[in-house]
Amino acid sequence: MVKLLVTGGAGFIGSNFIRHILKEHPDWYIVNLDKLTYAGNLENLKDVEDNPCYRFVRGDIADRELVDRLFREEKFDLVANLAAESHVDRSILDPAPFIETNIKGTQVLLEAARQHGVRKFLQVSTDEVYGSLQPDDPPFTEASPIRPNSPYSASKAAADLFCRAYFRTYGVPVVITRCSNNYGPYQFPEKFIPVCITNALEGKPIPMYGDGLNIRDWIHVEDHCQALDLVLQKGRPGEVYNIGASNEHTNLEIVKTILKLMGKPESLITFVKDRPGHDRRYAIDAKKIRQELGWAPARDFVSGLEELIHWYTINTSWWERVKSGEYREYAEKWYGSLAK
Repeated sequence: MVKLLVTGGAGFIGSNFIRHILKEHPDWYIVNLDKLTYAGNLENLKDVEDNPCYRFVRGDIADRELVDRLFREEKFDLVANLAAESHVDRSILDPAPFIETNIKGTQVLLEAARQHGVRKFLQVSTDEVYGSLQPDDPPFTEASPIRPNSPYSASKAAADLFCRAYFRTYGVPVVITRCSNNYGPYQFPEKFIPVCITNALEGKPIPMYGDGLNIRDWIHVEDHCQALDLVLQKGRPGEVYNIGASNEHTNLEIVKTILKLMGKPESLITFVKDRPGHDRRYAIDAKKIRQELGWAPARDFVSGLEELIHWYTINTSWWERVKSGEYREYAEKWYGSLAK
């Protein structure tokens, strides 16, 4: 039996990844370590919580004693680190939690992996570590320099460099993935696409930073999870793999597409003051993972949006509970008062 530690598994990408692994590898055993901060929602995994191949542990990846105990008890073969403070606006307001979780927490996990001899350590990073592109610049490759522009992306870049150092210095079998913007079910409703859909469903204004012409490269979370699975199994230690679907769109295009698909008026779009240090464009060159591991995205962007709009429409209670904060009651029932 393969034993896999997934950190941050109660979050958006983490919960989708756990569901993917349980489906594709039913003989694997997963431990989900999650601190259950604002973005951690155990309701994301209600359908698998009774699976005998799944265990949830509430805890902080920066807690050395807890992490070391888990590694000693479970003897993990594989680690997938998806735990992260990830919201850029929150990092601008207070960078400290990003340093604690994204940098210190990653180092704690790396040291445990070194001490206990894991077979593979997957660091799930972001294309934001590369910084910003101009409209005519070629997409980022794995050889692009790291030039983060927000406290969030700076903390992820630092974590990536610790991973590189642990591979080069200690031989820890680390692989790093850097993915473009994800969309899909169970995404925390303060993120861009969920805000667009849920505000439109409620008839509320949709805030649009600046001129709305910032460009992002979008990928469905299920395509991302498939790529992570492949990298975890077949990725070469010490390597970086970009993951992207070549779906570049301006934020304004995204909102207008969503409103058109929902039959809602564009008058809901409300332009607001731009975010400080707002990166103009991200774009990913994913040739390496396509050529080495045979991965390719399966989702068409517009049909993926249509499916997602339907998901939010029939799962109103889920996102309403998240927006109101009621979702935290589910975890508090079992795990006591949660961190903010």
